[in-house]
Amino acid sequence: MGKNTAVRRLDLGYFVRPASQTGGPHPRVEPVLAYLVRHERGLVLFDTGIGGADSGTEAHYRPRRRALRTALSAAGVGVDEIALVVNCHLHFDHCGGNPLLGGRPILVQDVELATARRGGHTFAELVDFPGAVYEELTGEAEIWPGLLILPTPGHTAGHQSLAIRQDDGTVILAGQAHDFASGFASDELARQAALDGVEQPLPGYPRWLERVADLDPRRVLFAHDCSVWEPSRPPG
Repeated sequence: MGKNTAVRRLDLGYFVRPASQTGGPHPRVEPVLAYLVRHERGLVLFDTGIGGADSGTEAHYRPRRRALRTALSAAGVGVDEIALVVNCHLHFDHCGGNPLLGGRPILVQDVELATARRGGHTFAELVDFPGAVYEELTGEAEIWPGLLILPTPGHTAGHQSLAIRQDDGTVILAGQAHDFASGFASDELARQAALDGVEQPLPGYPRWLERVADLDPRRVLFAHDCSVWEPSRPPG
């Protein structure tokens, strides 16, 4: 089935993370990336870009948006062709295009949707808009053959990733489970060191990395990093 599944990255703009959030003296410009998955059953869109925000948020992050319609058109796809939407989480820079997709199922962890609806997490108009249809998940779920939703909490309690089985191995769309490929690499090496029995102290790592490792990923892609993680060791 993998031969019938392809992944295309979509550029949906960027924002400027202020120095107060970068851990250093300088701000950092980060891309906002979504992914179009072509499956034999239809098109899946993983994340939908930067939504409208209040004036304070606009001034804080200074986003520059690329319209979802424009990005999809460049990929040869119309908005009406999307069959499913998967959001890694519901912050405004990941679910901003959802209101364009009314009537399409939006797959989200139940804890993420509940958190978004309590307020202070995102913008209400990006969550409960006309035609919003949610399929709430509790944990792991195979949504179509070869497409597996994985809970990857950390950035938010309800963060999730999408695993795609392909002929040459599994691709993980990790969203903001890690900000950068290098962060994922560091945690994966920490996991490996622990398995190898390296003496403590060792850095910790998210427990869900064990489940990701079970899938033997060949590539891991991120929402705010154009770099792609690949294993240092060849398969086998």
